[in-house]
Amino acid sequence: MAHASIVILRVVLAVSLAGSLFVQTFIGTALWFDLIMIPLGFRIALLAIFVLWIGCLQVVAVCVWRLLTLVSDGAVFSAKAFRVVDVVIAAILVAAALTAALASLLVPGEAAPGVVGLIYGAALVTGGVALVVVVMKSLLRQATDMRAELAEVV
Repeated sequence: MAHASIVILRVVLAVSLAGSLFVQTFIGTALWFDLIMIPLGFRIALLAIFVLWIGCLQVVAVCVWRLLTLVSDGAVFSAKAFRVVDVVIAAILVAAALTAALASLLVPGEAAPGVVGLIYGAALVTGGVALVVVVMKSLLRQATDMRAELAEVV
């Protein structure tokens, strides 16, 4: 991967992380006060889902940063990369579960059934993204094995 691409991606990740911290802090606080008329338990649950879901995105961003470090160090074909990818998969699965939890919270309320269905669909798609990352991990494993075999031959 070109050095310029790594630098650009790191800048994008840094801006994204800073923006997500802003959203968690200020938009989360505004959301708390905007939902003042909603029962306290429901409001806490909504805000927790909001903050934790953004936290999942932050975990993925930090993991991508770590993978970029491994790429630039020439160590992407190592056990460290597999651990990082496992964390990405877990974060995506947690985000899918949080999305499903949001839909479940909205079921007994006044939300339109179509909206609830769309949110459940988003949870399903998010889980699908985790499966795509699992496939990419298996490709990384195959590439690592091939590299090890090639190193033995050479």
